[in-house]
Amino acid sequence: MSDSTTATIEGTGTKPADVVVRGDASGFLQEIVSGAHQLRADEPVDVGGGDAAPGPYDYVLVGLGACTSMTVGLYARTKKWPLENISVSLRHSRIHAKDCAECETKDGMLDRIDVEIGLSGALTPEQRAKLMEIAGKCPVHRTLKSEINIRLRTAPIGSLSEGAQTKIQSKPTQTGK
Repeated sequence: MSDSTTATIEGTGTKPADVVVRGDASGFLQEIVSGAHQLRADEPVDVGGGDAAPGPYDYVLVGLGACTSMTVGLYARTKKWPLENISVSLRHSRIHAKDCAECETKDGMLDRIDVEIGLSGALTPEQRAKLMEIAGKCPVHRTLKSEINIRLRTAPIGSLSEGAQTKIQSKPTQTGK
């Protein structure tokens, strides 16, 4: 395949998936392929998983945190500012909509992501303020704040051939003392 952005699956006219996730239906552990990278996802023991890997919301936070740090670093490099290190700490929670003064929705529950950004280096207060503004403009941040259209469809019969299926070995759960 010549170019990944225009390449299609031979004979189908469709672009290959960016990420493929496969799991054994007997548990939560998932095997993930993203290009040349192999990852895993699981759930904590207290919700029935084996805690063998980060959970799905952890990966959402990883994507946002990595993008935030990369965006801030790129901006500082472009400006030749003395930024040395970036630290992004994230936490996901669910809150009552009525408890969120800045939110449009006032009924039900909302997802909240708290992000704390540490910047080290001999930056001026103005540079720090600009980098914090830029942090809120990273592409993943903008995606998560925008309307997202997720289209689900059934995969063609036989697309999970025996050769393509991944056997998942679950990490044994530790029993109490």
